Amino acid sequence: MTDPAPAAPTERIEAIDTIRGVALLGILIINILAFGLPFRAVFDPTVDGSTTGIDFAAYFTMGFVFEGAMRALFSMLFGTGIAMLAASGKGAGVHYRRQLLLLGFGLIDAFVLLWAGDILVPYALAGMVLYFARNWRPRTLFFAAGIVFVYLVLCYGSFYAMLTIVPEQANAVQVRLDAGETVSVEDRAMLEGWRELEVNVEPTPDLLERERLKFQGTYWQSLGANAAEVIGLYVFALPYFIIWDAIACMLLGMALYKVGFLTGQCSQRLYATTAIVGFGVGLTVNGFEMAMKIATDYAYEWVSGASVPTNDLGRVCMALGFVSLVMIASARGYFARLRRWLAAVGRMALSNYILQSIFGLVIFHDMGFGLWNDLDRHQLYYVVFGQWAVMIAFSVWWLGRYRFGPLEWLWRTLTYGRRQPMAAR
Repeated sequence: MTDPAPAAPTERIEAIDTIRGVALLGILIINILAFGLPFRAVFDPTVDGSTTGIDFAAYFTMGFVFEGAMRALFSMLFGTGIAMLAASGKGAGVHYRRQLLLLGFGLIDAFVLLWAGDILVPYALAGMVLYFARNWRPRTLFFAAGIVFVYLVLCYGSFYAMLTIVPEQANAVQVRLDAGETVSVEDRAMLEGWRELEVNVEPTPDLLERERLKFQGTYWQSLGANAAEVIGLYVFALPYFIIWDAIACMLLGMALYKVGFLTGQCSQRLYATTAIVGFGVGLTVNGFEMAMKIATDYAYEWVSGASVPTNDLGRVCMALGFVSLVMIASARGYFARLRRWLAAVGRMALSNYILQSIFGLVIFHDMGFGLWNDLDRHQLYYVVFGQWAVMIAFSVWWLGRYRFGPLEWLWRTLTYGRRQPMAAR
């Protein structure tokens, strides 16, 4: 019996690496807003005044086409990785070492590199759970993914209802209290609950100062301010929304891998149909959501990021459309050089993901160029294009000389307990 070892570069599936590269670069389209602007600006253009002109065009285009889709795609591919590792027969020990190490990378990214939007921690936690689904049939995986998506729709719907009904009720209770009237215990509890939630609608001066310190304080001030935000996310958002968001798309990715959709084994007709339907439904849903945001003057229930019940329908359909385009291009040999570049980025997804956080520190924190909240929304995309160029060039250059990306090599070495060969054959 041979010892388990990571897949050699020649054993990798280029189409999956290409899709992963698309997702990795695409994630930066939305993440750059959280790096360069106050966090609420990710969903709400009124925060940075992007309601007219070229900045509104940037907001509309990115929200209409990309918001959520790249994260869904990245999550699906992480689920694919779980299914591929299980199919290789390397066992639970290798899987859980990988997840624990990924958790470590994620905690460093979230706390040390000051990236509160890190997805490696929820991915690692979800991966630990989904090992138990590794042998499920595709039909079971599709069904399980559907159940989780329904749960998310219910959560988003409940939050939407809360944001549209509770504020008016809370204000009525406050008026009665101000008038000296007696209110019930239930009404008082409702009021207090809304006041705790209201800081996400209108942040207090303390919260605004905490966010400023994340980028404009000393490193130790930023470390403390960021840690408070990350811990809040882990306590209040991770167990209810974030991890289930990841699990739903990972289950879908495992199912799509097992039926051959993510490995190019389906017919060109199916990929073409999926692209047409996926983009058709996705753009329709996204267009509806954008229209409601504009029509309601960006009411918080439409721009909170966690209260739109149709959110998953739009982004997952868009993700499937992007997958289908890559599969069609791969089968027909279109854009061969671009696909090789994207595959190189995908093979170094962990290194490039952490590199994005490093860029965020260098470009936007006062320890570096100090550009946080200095650039207009459309100008942030010049930064994105520059980072894309660097990541593509770095990935192609590195993999021309080495078998793995730097962090991929470390991850594999620690996972398998022995130093992996690094030089390219």
